[in-house]
Amino acid sequence: MNRDDLITWFTYHAPTPDQLPKYEAIRAAALVFAEVVVQNTPPSADQTVAIRKIREAAMIANASIACERVE
Repeated sequence: MNRDDLITWFTYHAPTPDQLPKYEAIRAAALVFAEVVVQNTPPSADQTVAIRKIREAAMIANASIACERVE
């Protein structure tokens, strides 16, 4: 990790028109998965963590689109 990485990660990246459908696809898939989890698990700390992790996965996936870095 270097300063360029930090600048990339902590800078706002406005979405480009070609990125918008990618963001929407990730959000839609995350919503479907979250609904499946809620419909098939009892309200509990584990359910809350599962939803939190789905949100986290969607956010990190969207960040990878925004930052467009290949490692």
